[in-house]
Amino acid sequence: MKGKYLAGALLMGFLGASIALFAYTRITGEQTTAISKDSSKVEVQDARAFLTSMQTQEGPVDFTYAAEHTVHGVVHVHTKTMMSPGQSDNPFMEYFYGNRRNSQPREVQGYGSGVIISADGYIITNNHVIENAESVEVTLNDNRTFTAQVIGRDPVSDIALLKIKAESLPFIKYGDSEQLRLGEWVLAVGNPFNLTSTVTAGIVSAKGRSLTDPDGTPRIESFIQTDAALNMGNSGGALVNTKGLLVGITSMIYSRSGDYSGNSFAIPVSIVKKVVDDLKEFGQVQRALIGVNIKDVEAADADKQNLKEVKGILVTNVLTDGSAADAGIKVNDVIVKFDGVPVNTVSELQEQVGKRRPGDNASITYLRSGKENTTQLVMKNEAGNTKVVTADMGDNSVFGAKFQALGADEMKTLNVDNGIRVTEVNDGKFKDIGIKRGYVILTVNGKKVKSPADVRQLSNNGSSLKSISLIQPDGTILTLQFGN
Repeated sequence: MKGKYLAGALLMGFLGASIALFAYTRITGEQTTAISKDSSKVEVQDARAFLTSMQTQEGPVDFTYAAEHTVHGVVHVHTKTMMSPGQSDNPFMEYFYGNRRNSQPREVQGYGSGVIISADGYIITNNHVIENAESVEVTLNDNRTFTAQVIGRDPVSDIALLKIKAESLPFIKYGDSEQLRLGEWVLAVGNPFNLTSTVTAGIVSAKGRSLTDPDGTPRIESFIQTDAALNMGNSGGALVNTKGLLVGITSMIYSRSGDYSGNSFAIPVSIVKKVVDDLKEFGQVQRALIGVNIKDVEAADADKQNLKEVKGILVTNVLTDGSAADAGIKVNDVIVKFDGVPVNTVSELQEQVGKRRPGDNASITYLRSGKENTTQLVMKNEAGNTKVVTADMGDNSVFGAKFQALGADEMKTLNVDNGIRVTEVNDGKFKDIGIKRGYVILTVNGKKVKSPADVRQLSNNGSSLKSISLIQPDGTILTLQFGN
């Protein structure tokens, strides 16, 4: 996949304090409950873009209404993190041989933007803006500064939810990202330099864009692409339509230099709302999974499956005991609709599934041997059941890390026939030895791993780790041996 997205020697340039390019190859769930009561004074029915001359004549679009009603709902996010000496060096060398430097820990400061979504102080930003931060401060557009509490964060969608102790705050209402049309005008509102909020304008260049994190981490992928100018520090800012409604959270740019060059990307609010609701209610995201590995149909696939058109989503693997397996989905089936909504690409399917939670029912329409079929399924969570997972119930991590099985394309790219990718690393054994998000685990205690469950089983429920082999993001293969 690296070759696909790094063609032309393009470098990924990012908006916030740390790297965040996202392509999530697993299918996730979402629902649409609003996070707060509607107390904004914005009169949506009167909000509109209009022509500077007569309404029926041609002329430039006026963005003043949307700008005036959103700049006060965007904040500056400032983070502080203490970095230990040599923390950015080779973590494995430091673990086995110790840190030989005598320098003191240093403070690293980061910054980004955030969007107020309720009058009582809930704020959305990017996970990569606040990840690993020891303190988070928020400065409002009126220059008031507050210490922010991290309610929850989700590395997979790159969304984090903050809370400040304040009342009667201006906020931005949710819009509907699914109603966006190509060529529609949008505004990017951010506070990158703590100089009060700034506004840039552009059009929707594409929807459902799929990109890959440089470390190969699976991500939710369904970006809104715009040509609105974004630069360092805009991460976590608002993408709004001409009615002043939130349609996305700005996340990254794609450029040679790391600065704006015409391609900016935002996480659609259809995904953001679900993640925020889950973080607020449960402290972690409730991911509904179909239980398949998939890819976009290509010309060769269409010929092989006798398809009339090159579109749809090809099933490359069906996970045992997953929702799709229970519903009778098989390898080489081509998914064309989800709950009656046409889906032609992986990102379109992910966005639809992203509205559901474990336990939700849905229909899948697929092609098999040229015949269209529809089946019902009940979506499950990462543990393989339909229960809601809360923080006090524990999670499915092993050694402090979470994983996802590699898809067929990923294994082909890496030239391996098994493996799982590390999708999240928290406190635990893996963090201690320097394993990071994006690493691919090949074996645990001398045995091949093909699924996240294998790590738990081969390590005796996370109690024994004698050896591990893995692939680093740069392609280096390491085998580590540990004492008894």
